[in-house]
Amino acid sequence: MRLTEPDQESAVSVQLDTQPEAGPSSVAGSSNGYNGSTAKQNGYSNSYTNGHSKASPTDATNGGGRLETQTTSITKVSLPGSTLYDDSYVDREEFVRLIIQSLRDVGYIESAATLEAESGYTMESPEVAEFRRCILDADWARANAALMRLGVADDERLWEAKFLISQQKYLELLEANKITTALHVLRNELAPMNVDPDQLHALSSLMMCSDPEDLRQRAGWDGASGHSRRRLLGNLQRYIPSSVMIPQRRFATLLDQARAYQQSLCLYHNAPSNSRTFSLYTDHLCDKNAFPRVTTAILEVHTDEVWNLEWSHSGNFLASASKDKTAIIWRVEHDKDPSIRDISPQFILRDHPYPVGCVAWSLDDSILLTSAEHFIKLWNTRTGLCVRSLEAHTDVVTALAWLPDGSGFISGGLDRKIILWDADGKQRDSWGQSPIRVTDLTVTPDFTRLVAVGMYDVPASGPGVTATPENGNQSGAGRSAENRVIVYDLLTKQPQLFIPVDGELTSVEVSDDSRYALINRAPEANAPCEIHLWDLESERVARRYLGHKQSKHVIRSCFGGVDGTFVASGSEDAIVYIWHRDTGTLLEALPGHGPGSVNSVAWNPQNERMFASCSDDHTIRIWEAPPTNIMGVPDAEEHSRQAHEADGKGKGKSRERWDGQATGTSYGLGSSSGSTLL
Repeated sequence: MRLTEPDQESAVSVQLDTQPEAGPSSVAGSSNGYNGSTAKQNGYSNSYTNGHSKASPTDATNGGGRLETQTTSITKVSLPGSTLYDDSYVDREEFVRLIIQSLRDVGYIESAATLEAESGYTMESPEVAEFRRCILDADWARANAALMRLGVADDERLWEAKFLISQQKYLELLEANKITTALHVLRNELAPMNVDPDQLHALSSLMMCSDPEDLRQRAGWDGASGHSRRRLLGNLQRYIPSSVMIPQRRFATLLDQARAYQQSLCLYHNAPSNSRTFSLYTDHLCDKNAFPRVTTAILEVHTDEVWNLEWSHSGNFLASASKDKTAIIWRVEHDKDPSIRDISPQFILRDHPYPVGCVAWSLDDSILLTSAEHFIKLWNTRTGLCVRSLEAHTDVVTALAWLPDGSGFISGGLDRKIILWDADGKQRDSWGQSPIRVTDLTVTPDFTRLVAVGMYDVPASGPGVTATPENGNQSGAGRSAENRVIVYDLLTKQPQLFIPVDGELTSVEVSDDSRYALINRAPEANAPCEIHLWDLESERVARRYLGHKQSKHVIRSCFGGVDGTFVASGSEDAIVYIWHRDTGTLLEALPGHGPGSVNSVAWNPQNERMFASCSDDHTIRIWEAPPTNIMGVPDAEEHSRQAHEADGKGKGKSRERWDGQATGTSYGLGSSSGSTLL
């Protein structure tokens, strides 16, 4: 609140003899929370640097501007009790010290000094301020001496903290080409600390670096002029009691924890974490009406079951694979309003001798992989031409996965082969004979592991051409005695982990943090139908998702939304199911497709409010948040009615298409439209 001119004068000139009390003033003339002070002008004219050392007025600047101040006096406020409020458990001193730290962090130096004076609390002791200064100024001898006075719990932790300081000192000496002095530190300071021999050897090997840049690269260190000293302070914080040296940006950390907690309670959370979606003024709660749960378009070009689909990395294209022996690249303007968006088949890739089971986009979206039986084809997505056909597999290729860096891709099949290819289709390496008949595989985003799922059973039929699989795989061709998840080391190709799982495994997808594997499974007779979320670190099932139907078809699921918050899957009952990933709560069961299985679901990587599903009804559906009417109210009732008014093919009540043509027509290469607008 801005003071009026008379109030401003009184706030400067009035001085009371009474003891100040907390809360709004009841005395005329006092303002801004002060009950008595003289010439208050945002704190001391002599500001505090780092919480304690007094500096000249020119030191207390923000953004390079000079603060013009005059000498003031701040009266200390004495408050009863020790908690923030009468009914609060928050310690007042801790709260105030965190506020002081936050004010300094954002540049309000004199405001922080004023609060220190008025509250009587200081952010940190002079010993902590001295220690901080010594680290940032590379005064290593004084830093070690100051560390001894900061209450480190025991001798072992004290030695660990000293090692970190000496290690920084050693690296800076090497960077400055002071080899002799660095060697002295290594022998007389680091070596006597009984550190791990491998760690000591790694440090000594840094003496062989050719130049400072080589040193920084090999040590994973950004140098004395970088942020290494501040990182050292952060690491040393672990050894010093937090009540003595407050962790960096502690108040911001608490706010982040509150935000994360509120986000975890928001089942429909699907918004990026920024100041527009989170406010300190109110608890966070996403609007359910912003969740993708209505069909905004039906793509109707395929003439048989659609088995698989995948978005390009740009989110502008969608590839679909069908039993009709074609794959289609659809152009989808995901960032436009559904009422004016153009969705059309960019290319129809017809040159497949068998039904198409898999599609996979290269990192730059320039190449699309498709598989049909034991064939793999590479397509130029800019021309629609097949650039290469591969026949290294001898049975159905069930999985295609690009390496995270785009340098190549991996294929897996029912012939137990896992093959690594270059980006241009040249065979680079092979895993040899896998112990399982691979039904799906993927590479972890951190580029360290390959996760494959499959079965140990041996086909009953003799060698020869495999019959056309159901849904692009052989699920339903005979139950296996044992199914496994195998995690391979991507570099050595050696298995790291074997996980036995009940039921046939039909798909696997790994989370962005490379920790969790989402696995669809067709259960054994009388067993519950579940999708499993496996924690690859703890080697256990972290979550189970129930409600969908799967017994004989290949069903594929995916992560979706901001930070992979949701799990979406198809189902044999023609419904799309969506769960909250962390709680397992079933959020939506979306009807709309015609009879048959919804075989695959794919979330747009660039639009967290859009996903696609494909079905045995020959169609692909685009799902988005309900559109709003001119008053800004979601028109959910109208779209719900349209979604249920479906004929035997699942084609919702059709309206005139954007190009004015009749619906239900199949389009050839380069056609302008192949979708129905809802």
